[in-house]
Amino acid sequence: MKYYIRKKIDATFEQAVDRVKESLEIEGFGVLSEINLHEKLKEKLDVDFRRYTIIGACNAAYAFKALQLEDKIGTMLPCNVVVQEVKKNVIEVAAVDPIASMMAIENADLAKIAAEIKVKLERVIESLHDGVESFGLV
Repeated sequence: MKYYIRKKIDATFEQAVDRVKESLEIEGFGVLSEINLHEKLKEKLDVDFRRYTIIGACNAAYAFKALQLEDKIGTMLPCNVVVQEVKKNVIEVAAVDPIASMMAIENADLAKIAAEIKVKLERVIESLHDGVESFGLV
């Protein structure tokens, strides 16, 4: 079983990050964190790594429901979405598959929440389109 949902698009890196954030908001997610691994790896290890950003997204209503079912579920939150530059203007966006990550927890009610979140994350990924016009920038 794959542990992610992904799609490649033709866009600039900045356009892709902005569009992912917009799509997450439409699906009811807030952005809790944004980690620029390109910068961090340069700073900490002095290595040049491709443009790679991890966006930590959370749907508060679903997180609250999950926390009521499993008090340690916070170890698996937030939902991470990765935006990485495969090559110039070819961006891959990948989101965690919450069903795959919840398989370790035996709780049918939590599995239902994970299934609902997966649908939302699939819509986020599917909403991403190629080109500048799709990003509302033209």
